[in-house]
Amino acid sequence: MDDLIFYDTLRQALWISVVISTPILVVALLAGVSIGLVQALTSIQEMTLTFVPKLAAILIVFWMTMGFMTETLSAFFVDQLIPLIGGM
Repeated sequence: MDDLIFYDTLRQALWISVVISTPILVVALLAGVSIGLVQALTSIQEMTLTFVPKLAAILIVFWMTMGFMTETLSAFFVDQLIPLIGGM
């Protein structure tokens, strides 16, 4: 396999991983900042107050974007990796 093809496929795979993980990471960031702000304003320092809502938000967003993630990964596999494996 040519180095150019390898690095281009690797670049595309890394970009797809960034695109797929962005919604979950953004929701985790927003939930963490907002819960941290509420904790700072009310002086409540309970660890489960941070963990449970953030986990719930992440699970909801993961459930909502599962179809998009599956379609994106399947399209990359079928369009890029299978032709490389098959030698087309």
